[in-house]
Amino acid sequence: MTSPDRPHRNFYGRLKGKALKKSQKTYLDQDLAQLSPGAVGWDENPERTPLDLRARFGDRPIWLEIGFGGGEHLVHQAAQNPDVGIIGAEPYINGVAMLLGKIRRAGVDNLAVHPGDARDLFDVLPDNSIARAFLLYPDPWPKKRHHRRRFVTPEHLQPLARVMQPGAVLRVATDIPDYVRQTLEEVPKAGFAWQAQRPADWRRPWGDWLSTRYEQKALREGRTPHYLTFTRQG
Repeated sequence: MTSPDRPHRNFYGRLKGKALKKSQKTYLDQDLAQLSPGAVGWDENPERTPLDLRARFGDRPIWLEIGFGGGEHLVHQAAQNPDVGIIGAEPYINGVAMLLGKIRRAGVDNLAVHPGDARDLFDVLPDNSIARAFLLYPDPWPKKRHHRRRFVTPEHLQPLARVMQPGAVLRVATDIPDYVRQTLEEVPKAGFAWQAQRPADWRRPWGDWLSTRYEQKALREGRTPHYLTFTRQG
């Protein structure tokens, strides 16, 4: 069996910010490896063998948060749903370090962390393995020439649709009106149905929502959050 060719994938976001605190370096050194969902990277898994999620989470349903920022929502969901296994993907190492500190303080044990590009994770997630996914305040790439870098493009949405179960829920939160427009155009093309029936369905947050630091900043600056719910058609 030959290994698949590694695709060329441009990455435009930040990988690292200001210097990490000593405690954050400790979290990365001591905690990150044991929170791995399995062999995701191309160097460690060149044949792109699917992850054994049952070995990691047992029979729990699996949720996925794409770009978890500082991790507050991810840890909140893990604490509120101990019967669910949750994978978080985030390439920004400062955010990963912040998450690890929150995991220690919360004492949750139903999380796995991929500190890298979600596209690499999609490669090795089994078909129909994800029961819920979150895309919360993704990078807006506001300039029109950069819109192709947004997550809500076929490059990301098609593999996401493949790994989600029929009927699985995709939640998207954004405060950028043009991101809402692109989301409502592109996500249904990938096989998802928007669930809104009335304005309150996208104006009010979900019942189990934890407002993030980014959302609080958006509200202070006068931007309006939108909460979009889709289901995977199958």
